[in-house]
Amino acid sequence: MSGLLRPAISLFIGLSVLTGIAYPLAVAGIGRLLFAEETAGSLLVVDRRSVGSRLIGQHFTDPAYFWGRPSATPTRPYDAAASGASNLGPLNPALSEAVRQRIAALQAADPGKLQRIPVDLVTASASGLDPHISPQAAAYQVERVARQRRLPPAQVSALVAAHTEGRQWGVFGEPRVNVLLLNIALDALP
Repeated sequence: MSGLLRPAISLFIGLSVLTGIAYPLAVAGIGRLLFAEETAGSLLVVDRRSVGSRLIGQHFTDPAYFWGRPSATPTRPYDAAASGASNLGPLNPALSEAVRQRIAALQAADPGKLQRIPVDLVTASASGLDPHISPQAAAYQVERVARQRRLPPAQVSALVAAHTEGRQWGVFGEPRVNVLLLNIALDALP
């Protein structure tokens, strides 16, 4: 029995060092070399100040900005430490009430707008952190943002078009607009 204990302990220590220290350090190092921006969180810097990440949504409530998808994170909107969905099913009254409140907030910010509200403006994504909205959701908000900023709607629409990303590699996903990048570009307008 004692003859098996020493090799077992040695193997345990060796594998612990290999898989618990050496491998993670190697992967982190390769990531830093090949994907420096991504491993640093894809942070966006404006005037030498970090304003957010291109990968995590931001909570905008000012009507002069485009609003993103609602966040389902429990403590505060877009809390990356508490990512997750609400897990409310389609027949759950709490989900219906949350959607009703989101519709009311959109209608209050843009009274008289009769256009149908895109679904991604009233439903949260599975992670609760989605930084993108559909081009239709951005287009829905153009009039409100243009009015609040005293800009021609055509100029704001052109900005949305310039920030619309296509399908990944031309195949995967749907066209999308990164809300934080769009709002940064909006603030940069003269």
